[in-house]
Amino acid sequence: MIQNKIVVRYQDGKVLKGQTSDFMPARTAFHLSLNDSPAGTAPAEVQITAVKAVFFVKDFKGDPDHKEVDAFSAGRLAGGRKIKVEFKDGEVLVGTTQGYDPNRPGFFVVPADTGSNNDRCFVVAGATRAVSFI
Repeated sequence: MIQNKIVVRYQDGKVLKGQTSDFMPARTAFHLSLNDSPAGTAPAEVQITAVKAVFFVKDFKGDPDHKEVDAFSAGRLAGGRKIKVEFKDGEVLVGTTQGYDPNRPGFFVVPADTGSNNDRCFVVAGATRAVSFI
């Protein structure tokens, strides 16, 4: 079973880190095995409606010195449509998407920054202020 490393950021600011094997974009919930839980602890159930975004990460430490760039590298071929997401909390995410539909509960974004620790991000539509193609 594939375990995805994820960071769940809630709309209230709470952050959880762990692994999941049952995240599906169309479902209303998934399970998260928390990194700091003792062995044998049951996974936590995460309700999508409370979440801002789910970040699928390369590792949990990241690079604290890395400054995210909200621009595409010159000469980089971007798969999908370029998109800018403004969250209700003021955070901005720039990247590409292949499946944005304002009528769906969320959509995936691949960050523009090739040095990002995020492989991709599932953005919960209800946590956004504005979404625009760029």
